[in-house]
Amino acid sequence: MPHYKEGKNLKTIMQQLINKTIKSGKDMTHSETTEEDPIKLHREGTALCDVGKYKEAIEKFLEASRLYEETRNFFDASYTLFKAAECSYLLKDYTTAIERFHKAADLSFKKGYDRFGLSALQYVLDCYKAAGEEDKAEELKNKIKEVKDKLEATL
Repeated sequence: MPHYKEGKNLKTIMQQLINKTIKSGKDMTHSETTEEDPIKLHREGTALCDVGKYKEAIEKFLEASRLYEETRNFFDASYTLFKAAECSYLLKDYTTAIERFHKAADLSFKKGYDRFGLSALQYVLDCYKAAGEEDKAEELKNKIKEVKDKLEATL
């Protein structure tokens, strides 16, 4: 990680900022400045994720995804949904992660972001394996292979 003034790294600085905001009594989940700004929510979600505050990050990512979709920014809507799913995966909430990765993949495929959709499906595969759902994992492997073959055929 890059180091900043006084030898502090970004993770330390972000944790201090989050702690200061929490101590000040401000509500980070619905602050006035970010309530309708998906970019700020996206950044806050990333900062929270970077310091291991996955539940709080999920809220930010889901709200950003909703707002991005409203403005028809489908790539970022899919990406922030993917990030929310990734946080669920890190919390070992595989059922929720699978649902969100599938939604991110569906949106990606629908809008032509096939490689991104493929990444989401590969994460679903990891979730199935982690949850011990080998039958579903095997089934998904076939779908992933189909998508990969399709992508290679378009090259």
